[in-house]
Amino acid sequence: MLRIYNSLSRSKEVFSPVEPGHVRMYVCGMTVYDFCHLGHARMLVSFDIVQRWLRASGYRVSYVRNITDIDDKIIRRAVERKQLMSQVTDFYIAAMHADEKALGVQSPDSEPRATQYVPDMLGIIAKLEENGLAYQSEDGDVNYAVRQFPGYGKLSGRSLDDLRAGERVALNSAKRDPLDFVLWKAAKEDEPAESKWESSYGLGRPGWHIECSAMSKALLGQPLDIHGGGPDLKFPHHENEIAQTEGAFGGQLANVWMHCGPLMVDSEKMSKSLGNFRRIRDTVAPEGLADEESSYIANPREAEMLRFFIVRNHYRSLQNYAPDNLRDAQQALDRLYQTLQHVPAAEVDIDWTQGPALAFAEAMNDDFNTAGAIAVLFELAGQANRDKDAQAAGLMRALGGVIGLLQVEPAVYWRASTRFGQAGNVAGADSLSDAQIDALLAERSQAKQNRDFARADAIRDQLKEQGVELEDRPGGATQWRRA
Repeated sequence: MLRIYNSLSRSKEVFSPVEPGHVRMYVCGMTVYDFCHLGHARMLVSFDIVQRWLRASGYRVSYVRNITDIDDKIIRRAVERKQLMSQVTDFYIAAMHADEKALGVQSPDSEPRATQYVPDMLGIIAKLEENGLAYQSEDGDVNYAVRQFPGYGKLSGRSLDDLRAGERVALNSAKRDPLDFVLWKAAKEDEPAESKWESSYGLGRPGWHIECSAMSKALLGQPLDIHGGGPDLKFPHHENEIAQTEGAFGGQLANVWMHCGPLMVDSEKMSKSLGNFRRIRDTVAPEGLADEESSYIANPREAEMLRFFIVRNHYRSLQNYAPDNLRDAQQALDRLYQTLQHVPAAEVDIDWTQGPALAFAEAMNDDFNTAGAIAVLFELAGQANRDKDAQAAGLMRALGGVIGLLQVEPAVYWRASTRFGQAGNVAGADSLSDAQIDALLAERSQAKQNRDFARADAIRDQLKEQGVELEDRPGGATQWRRA
């Protein structure tokens, strides 16, 4: 029985979708004016885990994650670069998809762009106006009258007197109340033509919050089974979505609200002003990747480490991205892959009714407790190593696959170096190609056959100095891995 922590009720609840066997989940996605950062990584991976486990549990899932492709920041970026907005957004969407691929994040079932749903947004605004919840101010903007919606504040738990306009809502003297937020922005003369739509309110563009109300309603209906997003979206974005959708259509926008926890960098909130801003590609892409390149081939070892780093913590917990924590995550993941290297995994069918698989399921059914699920993987690794148990190794790999881990072939994993080893990046770890290492191993094997053990030891030492570790296995085979 799956229980999920509901941000609205502030408690764990037994999950029961509106339509038995079918989950309709909407997650707020990226505003595509820049590369994705580590906070985005946590959100992407957390809700990827949610949809994976729902599917593994037998549900049919309709997973929608939107893209914001019209926004003040996008307009500014397009003007700065002398590009069309679509050129800016297409580039950063491609970069986002490269990050998702690196992190093993599966694509949502639908990935709508805000610009495709402007008519739907205008329809909702008209309903809100009819219901006395929206008004056009003297500057041409259409605003939501927050104090006219009785339930405002129920998600964030704040009273109207405590609330203030959110980060993206500029205080404007034309508003009737500082808490009111914009639904439709009147166009400005110096803005690009492609940022303006015709409407009964005049030329303009939608506000940020209205897009998710329109897309979730159009694609999934109401109420949603799950609505999710990052921790910073609870207020004002999700609070405003509730006001818009429920104010226009009545009922309830979503039955379960989920928010992942914050990700800190070196124990401080990530920000460009503090100099601790980290993009996903900074951790998993090859060094020297130019900002002009949207796509890249990730380092498989470092990329899975970043996913493992996120997954080994509960999705609602505060998480700290720091060098020691990354090294610890890399070493822990390496131990699981050492098991797969030493004990070839058998093909297994997961029996969820008993043993480690049952323990794994019980953890995941407890509000997606991936920390508990990871503990099961390490117990299986211990059994596989101790008993040379191919079935245990196979079950470990199969269960890991349910949460997007341990699917890289061990030989491929170990041929990748890492900047997050025990002592950081080993000097020279990338100086030898795979072919050069294989050639030295062949020379070492011949030296051993010739009983030239001094030369064989010298080659081992040479490789170790260059960040390559050898392990001689029974039967004369030698496995190698980069440090």
